[in-house]
Amino acid sequence: MTRVKRGSVARKRRRQILKSNKGARGSNSKLYRPAQQHRMKALRYAYVDRRLKKREARRQWIVRCNSATRFYGVGYSTFIHNLAKSQVRLNRKVLAQLAMSNPEDFKGILQLVLEKTD
Repeated sequence: MTRVKRGSVARKRRRQILKSNKGARGSNSKLYRPAQQHRMKALRYAYVDRRLKKREARRQWIVRCNSATRFYGVGYSTFIHNLAKSQVRLNRKVLAQLAMSNPEDFKGILQLVLEKTD
């Protein structure tokens, strides 16, 4: 059986891993073995953080809505409950954007929701 030399394939694979670790510190961007371990760990963190990013965004929307509703003397949970009861289909992201950019419109929605539930 003939001998197969894998030099170019292995070099390409190593170069690809080192290229993906360009911003890493120290040997994690220079040497193959640490770079490979660093890349695996980075990919794990990337996977987890894609999910955490969504949670943190939702938490931020809730904080913004809460502060806006408290400014008008209503609690956040009361506002969300009344929003659901009055069948207003606005999500937290849109509500947070309204609270930040158009406080008058947010106040109008808040009053509308409170009037419908009373």
